[in-house]
Amino acid sequence: MPLHALSRRPRRLLALLLATGLVAACSKPEPAPEPVRAVKVVTVGASTLQVAHEFAGEVRPRVESRLGFRVPGKLVRRLAEVGQRVQPGQVLAQLDAQDLQLSADAARAQVAAARTNRDLAEADLRRFAALREQNFISGAELERRESTFKAAQAQLEQAQAQLAAQANQARYADLVADAAGVVTAVEAEPGQVVAAGTPVVRIARDGPRDAVFSVPEDKVAGFGPGLPVGVRPWNATTVLEGKVREVAASADPVTRTFAVKVGLETREAPPLGATVTVLPRGVAAAPQVLKLPTSALRQEGAGTAVWVLDPASMTVRSQAVQVATADGNEAVIAGGLQAGQQVVAAGVHVLQPGQKVRLWQDRAAQAAQPAVAAR
Repeated sequence: MPLHALSRRPRRLLALLLATGLVAACSKPEPAPEPVRAVKVVTVGASTLQVAHEFAGEVRPRVESRLGFRVPGKLVRRLAEVGQRVQPGQVLAQLDAQDLQLSADAARAQVAAARTNRDLAEADLRRFAALREQNFISGAELERRESTFKAAQAQLEQAQAQLAAQANQARYADLVADAAGVVTAVEAEPGQVVAAGTPVVRIARDGPRDAVFSVPEDKVAGFGPGLPVGVRPWNATTVLEGKVREVAASADPVTRTFAVKVGLETREAPPLGATVTVLPRGVAAAPQVLKLPTSALRQEGAGTAVWVLDPASMTVRSQAVQVATADGNEAVIAGGLQAGQQVVAAGVHVLQPGQKVRLWQDRAAQAAQPAVAAR
């Protein structure tokens, strides 16, 4: 065989090996089989909806009065401060009483003038009565004197009544507390000109207290006068007993909630303005609903869905559900599921429709199985 023919064989063999390597490099590797994922499942069943609601409330006085002057004037002194305790008859504020005192002096002068006119008319009546007995005057003249005396007497009584009213007006320049209590607000300052009836001081009267809280529209039907309620102060563990005393007839225009007042008759009521937790009692029995852990829910498009397990094939399928509300860490299902179905409760975001799964077991259970089998 010629020498040049022998040198061609290694070249062909090298080319064949290179071609085989290129083909092997360009071919795609086969995909790895989808792993069988372990999942936790829960069985859908009817359970009781927890309807033990709690509401945040505030302690307020049963009676709170806004005190104001009964006459207009300029406020010159304010003797009450917020948080101050007051007693009946204690002066809280004063007006400039100079004009009122002048009016009382004028009324007093009118009384003196009216009394003088009455005395003159009375003296004339006595004198004309004596002349009538002597037949020096007619009976008609005596009657005119009697009428003059009665008119003077009426004018005196009118002046005396006006003097009494003006004296009261002068006394109204002092704003006094009409009951024992605590000053909760001050709404006017010295130097301010106030009209009659303008609130100056707000006083919470001593006595029973109320726990006031707001209830949404969908739950106000469960509250009525006489409903037993527990009231727990924020900084205490004891629960005070109370009863619903009043339910607002209309909703608040801003919050659209209804105000409920609970009467606290105990002497150990929390201080005014304290925050309390209201625990309604005696509410109707809770309904039976379907609930799932919130970890079982996932977003699918514009709705909510869960993975339902097929025990026969151990595969999962997506099922749309309707969520009604939340109950703690669980979601109340309004539709889409039936009792007895098994739903994946953990690992929902790594599953695909039709994917095979296996039930998850913790390591303690897995370790216990061989030991039990060995026995």
